Amino acid sequence: MKTVAGIICLCLAATFAQAQDQDEAPQGRDLMAEALRLFMQGFMAEMEPALEDLEGFVDNLNAYHPPEVLPNGDIIIRRKTPLEREMEEQLEEDGEVEL
Repeated sequence: MKTVAGIICLCLAATFAQAQDQDEAPQGRDLMAEALRLFMQGFMAEMEPALEDLEGFVDNLNAYHPPEVLPNGDIIIRRKTPLEREMEEQLEEDGEVEL
């Protein structure tokens, strides 16, 4: 009977020690989070030049009027004249336009 109780105590102690070791070791979700963080850092480093190009493209969109659809179905995108752009920039800065 003492041997059976000793074996049970040893099994419980081993299970408890194993549970403590698992808590200290990184778990799967921690490893996945770290892998995702490293992936995103590398991805953003590679995409930075493309994002800068996209930013320049978006800045150039202010040089055009919104698209117009003609009665025959054609779509026209007109470029703004330099004077129109200057007036819009002044509106954004001052809130009013001098004519």
